[in-house]
Amino acid sequence: MSIWLRLLPYIAALLIGAAGAWMWQANSYSQIIANNEASRQSDLVKISNAGFAQARQALEKQQRAEQALADLDQKAQKEKTNALAENETLRRAAADSARRLRIAGSCRASGGDVSSSASTASTASTASLGDAGTVELSAGSGFAVFDIRAGIIADQAALRILQEYVRNVCMAH
Repeated sequence: MSIWLRLLPYIAALLIGAAGAWMWQANSYSQIIANNEASRQSDLVKISNAGFAQARQALEKQQRAEQALADLDQKAQKEKTNALAENETLRRAAADSARRLRIAGSCRASGGDVSSSASTASTASTASLGDAGTVELSAGSGFAVFDIRAGIIADQAALRILQEYVRNVCMAH
């Protein structure tokens, strides 16, 4: 038994040292874990703030694009309304016989219209007959022209707004 008594202080010192090392190691790991958690929380805050800033910028960009589109739409609608009002004024003037719808035109002399035995002078005079004249349309045909013109106005307005949208909204944002 005396051997155990002599070894007891060494065993106790060994156990105390092991317990101390275990406590020091546990404390060291706890500190490393705490530091890593703090770093992770800091990274999450940075990522969250960056995401919020990007979302805010995207929302502002979308709002600017929507406002630009609304402005373009308002401008195009006003231009279209004015052009259609002018078309309607012309239609009423033609219907009231205050104005007549005439279409300028010219006739060309083709080989079939002029005989081959005709002289140069008669060819020139024949070819000049009807050049730069006007044709007056019937009321029904005139209204059809105004309907076609209204369609053209609407189509051109739509094309202008699309071109402006692409140029000022899509390309700028």
